[in-house]
Amino acid sequence: MNNKTASAAYATRFDRVFDYIDKHLFEPLSINELSKQANFSRFHFQRQFSAYTGLSTTRYILLLRLRKASYQLVFQERRRITDIALETGFGNAESFSRAFKKCFGQTPTQFRTQPAWQPWNERMQLPKRIRSPQMKVTIVDFSETVIAALEHRGSHTLVMDTVRTFIDWRKQSGLSPVASSRTFGIAYDDPAVTPPEAFRFDVCGEVKQAVPENPHGVVNKRIPEGRCAVVCHIGSTDRISDSVYYLYREWLPESGEELRDFPLFFHYIKRVPETPEHEQVTDVYLPLA
Repeated sequence: MNNKTASAAYATRFDRVFDYIDKHLFEPLSINELSKQANFSRFHFQRQFSAYTGLSTTRYILLLRLRKASYQLVFQERRRITDIALETGFGNAESFSRAFKKCFGQTPTQFRTQPAWQPWNERMQLPKRIRSPQMKVTIVDFSETVIAALEHRGSHTLVMDTVRTFIDWRKQSGLSPVASSRTFGIAYDDPAVTPPEAFRFDVCGEVKQAVPENPHGVVNKRIPEGRCAVVCHIGSTDRISDSVYYLYREWLPESGEELRDFPLFFHYIKRVPETPEHEQVTDVYLPLA
């Protein structure tokens, strides 16, 4: 086994640990059980985990629980903070509040009122996960879709502020009800190579009528009809670049297809906070000529 193969096998073992934590995040998680998932010795597992991820197991699990709580605080405003604390594995609201403030510099109440997403993103640094070496790509005929769009311009770490504003518009206008209207994102730029001030992304919802002028800044746009290559991304959208790069780097060169003059876009099918992060479903559309 060469070094590259050995490294991939090692990463696969850790991926089993990450998957197990995702599925049992709000249950007691013992070192014995986690080490079994990767077939590592329990006597060495914590050092191996820290060396591989840069985080202790305790810190990694805490960040995932606080991540879930963060989304609920911002996007489920009617939920009591105590209920969120208990659901995400904290014994009471006080211990949750202490952990949240220590990690992000804001209390849960402050974050709910005015979330500071940029420092949140800086502290929410999770280890990279390996992707599946093969993804199923289908080619579909996408029908022209009329959308309401809120244009995000600026650092990708602040996209959640735009998402929250768009959700407020949806609730107040009633023009794009989330229960019956598809939700899209149009990705004009790659955040990995685009300067923060130049990054562009549209948060969108399907509509059946024109959107009137509004204080939220939501405007009328369309996603044009045409052929698209589609891959279904399962899991956190933080890792959606795995699916995007698969389309560009591996599928496209071998497909013989040419790209159309429209950006890559996403159809969000299942999203947090209603769906656990590891069970999110997003279709990635690559427009073809």
